Amino acid sequence: MDSDKVTFRAVAVQIIATFSIAFLAALSGLLYSWPSYNVANFVSNETVLAEPMDSVQISLLGSVLNIGTFFLTPLVGWVMNKIGRKYTMICTGLPFVIGWSIIYIDKSVVGVIVAMAIGGCGTAGQAAGTIFVSEIAHVSIRGALTSSILIIYFLGVLVSYAVGGYLSYFQIIYMQLTLAVLNIVMLSLLKDSPVYLLQKGREKEAAESLAFYRQTSPTSNQVKMELYNIKSQLDSTPAKAIDEGGDPTVTKELLDTPKQKNLSEWQFLKQSPSSTRAFIISLIVMAIMVLMGNMPLQVYAESLFREAVPSSDANKCSVLLAVDFVAATVMCSLIIDRLGRKVITIFTCAGASVCTVILGTLIQFQWAPEWFTMFMLYLYNFLFNMGIAVIPYVLIGEFFLPEVRSFCCSFTVSLGFGLNFVSTLIITLVMENYGFAPLFYGFSIVGFAGALFALFYLPETKGLSVEAIQMLFLKKNRQKIES
Repeated sequence: MDSDKVTFRAVAVQIIATFSIAFLAALSGLLYSWPSYNVANFVSNETVLAEPMDSVQISLLGSVLNIGTFFLTPLVGWVMNKIGRKYTMICTGLPFVIGWSIIYIDKSVVGVIVAMAIGGCGTAGQAAGTIFVSEIAHVSIRGALTSSILIIYFLGVLVSYAVGGYLSYFQIIYMQLTLAVLNIVMLSLLKDSPVYLLQKGREKEAAESLAFYRQTSPTSNQVKMELYNIKSQLDSTPAKAIDEGGDPTVTKELLDTPKQKNLSEWQFLKQSPSSTRAFIISLIVMAIMVLMGNMPLQVYAESLFREAVPSSDANKCSVLLAVDFVAATVMCSLIIDRLGRKVITIFTCAGASVCTVILGTLIQFQWAPEWFTMFMLYLYNFLFNMGIAVIPYVLIGEFFLPEVRSFCCSFTVSLGFGLNFVSTLIITLVMENYGFAPLFYGFSIVGFAGALFALFYLPETKGLSVEAIQMLFLKKNRQKIES
């Protein structure tokens, strides 16, 4: 049960399992950063492709990655309830193998863009990965393990930038293919989520899964209590709320929540006040994160450094940027279960926005030496990735009841990738015509608005069970009405 202390062996197994699940995120990081150090080659007359790319094709190269993910992520939410978290992630690993195989075989511009779109489809598996980790992690380390998915993503970015300046075009493709196959092998060794197995009535397998991730016997009291808690989430949320001392108003709202057996996920969501509020907040936080603009800057990192700090080696700056990303997300995983989600969101949104205001003026007016501009770029990226870049993915693993978890998580992630596609297209056009300064001013406005939203509307979910989180949403709503 949640109050039990997790053993060292259990922590070790959960960390290894999380790494195996999050390895798909590393493949995404490798894929998303690949255009950054190939753009110069692709527009050159001596390109490895059949012909050089024009500006529209370069824009598509970075943005098309999000198209497949946008459309496939909702489907992933449905599939993971049919075949499980484990096999859904194995399926979403296949597009990486297919995409890199096409790039190796086909040197045409259209072929490379299509291959990037196919590879981007695999990124849809991150929604399943977030749910998978949150369902196998002990509550005491849930935030750290869920946030570590982004650490693995940035390790992929770091490896990509690091090898991009030293390995040949085809050597990198060989590496990408090998890692894509390794991802499928690692996932095949895991046990599926106990929540999914219980949803399918496979209680014996669910007990074995929990015993594996807790490193104890399937008949132990800890496994029995955790199975009981999961069943309570699946079958009797209102009773559980009453048992935990919910007040009359909250209890009535929970009692009005429909049963999963009678309704689809969408119908359940519409009739569950707490789930609806959680869903809206998760969508807004995801939109804030995307519209603060960090993802497009990762795609075109070398172009940014060439404009902001022209005397520096753009590739080395990009490698250091990836180190910055990793350090920030490691820091986030260390503090998220201590400081909480709300405080970190407010601080990093506001801090990153101050940095982007300064960066906009630095690039526009060039009022400080290049080393200061580089310092502000790294500080901005550190603050962003220490908090707001991670928080949306932690929240979608915590906010939702099992009845709507797959739908809400996949839809929220899909929104993120859809906005990424649009913002990358727009940012590329603005960058080419007006430079980076106006972009940074825009990012600042979004970030300050995000800090205010978190201050007034984002609940603190640190260390809370899913039932307690639902009651928190209902209490927040009641206080607003009464005031």
